[in-house]
Amino acid sequence: MEKAIKVSKLRKSFHNNPVLSGVDFEVAGGEIFALLGSNGAGKTTTIKILTTLLRADSGTAEVCGFDVSKQGREVREAISLTGQSVAVDDVLTGRENLIMIGRLRHIADPKGEAGRQLEAFGLQDAADKPLSQYSGGMRRRLDLAMSMLGNPKVVFLDEPTTGLDPQSRIAVWNTIRDMAQSGVTILLTTQYLDEAEQLASHIAILHGGRIIADGSLEELKSLFPPAKVEYIEKQPSLEEIFLAIVGEGGVK
Repeated sequence: MEKAIKVSKLRKSFHNNPVLSGVDFEVAGGEIFALLGSNGAGKTTTIKILTTLLRADSGTAEVCGFDVSKQGREVREAISLTGQSVAVDDVLTGRENLIMIGRLRHIADPKGEAGRQLEAFGLQDAADKPLSQYSGGMRRRLDLAMSMLGNPKVVFLDEPTTGLDPQSRIAVWNTIRDMAQSGVTILLTTQYLDEAEQLASHIAILHGGRIIADGSLEELKSLFPPAKVEYIEKQPSLEEIFLAIVGEGGVK
């Protein structure tokens, strides 16, 4: 399967403090890839490098076949980024937010595309309401809808459900699944390990500046023998796997 993202020996330091110390991973086209790690592990730094917002000290990274350090414009045309904070304008309605971003991305029919995205993300009933009337989940879904304008090939989601209530999280999960089913490649970072279990077909754990585990959930589970409780086999959860790999103390 064609690789949408290729990262090799990526390094980045801040004030002589290494954050990334030789990161390697690949993401296949059309999959949901979860990048896990404790606070300060370098997840957001990795995303900033891959989205051309930050330059690596060394190593290589390609997105959709484009070198992020040499072909930044081509990379930006092929991707979309949804950060930890919802990037919407509270003064505008949902429709107006989408039209504004559509015009900034030079989409031929921003009004028509805004209508299509509102329907796709289940926001048509709230399309012309000000964002002050949107719930947290609705605001995040609008943020994701804005990310899909221009038909990006790769979408980066940096902790997309932080602060949402359980119902809103599930709604966003369903939206992310729909995005992947449409053929979009998704690189997801999250602090919620159950989120990675629910969504990701491929999981990598970033710790100490390196990828220390990489594979499907089943492949990661195979690293640890199942525990037996009262003669009933118990498969380890992703949270148990994560803590066993990086240690319960996390990053010091």
